[in-house]
Amino acid sequence: MSEGERLERVEVTDGEAGERLDRLLGKKLPDLSRSRIKALVLEGRVTRAGQLLAEPGARVKPGPPIEVRVPAPVEARPRPEAVPLEILFEDEHLLVIVKPAGQVVHPAPGHGRGTLVNALLAHCGASLSGIGGVRRPGIVHRLDRDVSGVLVVAKHDRAHQGLAAQFTVHSIERIYEAIVWGVPSPAEGRIDRPIGRDPRDRLKMAVVEGGKRAVTRYRLLEAAGTRAARLELTLETGRTHQIRVHLASLGHPILGDRVYGPRLPAGLPPAARSRIAALDRLALHARELAFTHPVSGERLRFVAPVPALFGELLALLRT
Repeated sequence: MSEGERLERVEVTDGEAGERLDRLLGKKLPDLSRSRIKALVLEGRVTRAGQLLAEPGARVKPGPPIEVRVPAPVEARPRPEAVPLEILFEDEHLLVIVKPAGQVVHPAPGHGRGTLVNALLAHCGASLSGIGGVRRPGIVHRLDRDVSGVLVVAKHDRAHQGLAAQFTVHSIERIYEAIVWGVPSPAEGRIDRPIGRDPRDRLKMAVVEGGKRAVTRYRLLEAAGTRAARLELTLETGRTHQIRVHLASLGHPILGDRVYGPRLPAGLPPAARSRIAALDRLALHARELAFTHPVSGERLRFVAPVPALFGELLALLRT
């Protein structure tokens, strides 16, 4: 166990058999929220008799105690860390970087170190904007941990306010690429479906009546037979998990998405099945970002080519 980490042991009685893992742990460990428990499960911190319990919704049975390793609380104010940054552009007002998959944007329970914020504090020093909050200094928008791509960061309040206003009125262009299961038909379209909290699982988002308006445009770039396709996606709005939820609602979830996607389909080539089962990221990449510089007024566009992994996955699926 790491420094400051605590170990909780949870017994499962006969009367509790069949309960969801996350709900049972929520009852037994009342100091932890459901979202915190789900994060611990997905981070591999919940085991039983040495076996990993990786599905928050799995049904539990009586047996050996379930062990939960709870890391030490995250410091309220993140510390600078010399984490490498891939920088596309930098001036005294803002910074444009390529975030790698696997990196968390800002500190959260279980992710107190190695985040993008830790790296930015080391790189930018005292100039970093605080308008985004103590734990999110300079952060105007974010990418999910398992998504790579272009991200802009403000260095001071004026830049932060100018960029945030552009996100509010949707004048910032955001173009992604993804590999999805199946091939959408038609090959080009516009998904206009409201997104809100999933009423059956408050830790997830879903297309729901009364949710916030969400619009995603898609275009087919390449297909691997009928198994999978590479899509270009343009955001007209920016809701939590928007692309993931919209594509899943079409029946074409993103490869590697264990929250909104299905289990691996039958009939995959062995090499493809093995490679996709071992994915530690989503096949989703923020390829382009265009915005108006909040101080100079110049229109800027930045491109981060998709990872080579995307081509490798399509080649395996064509086999």
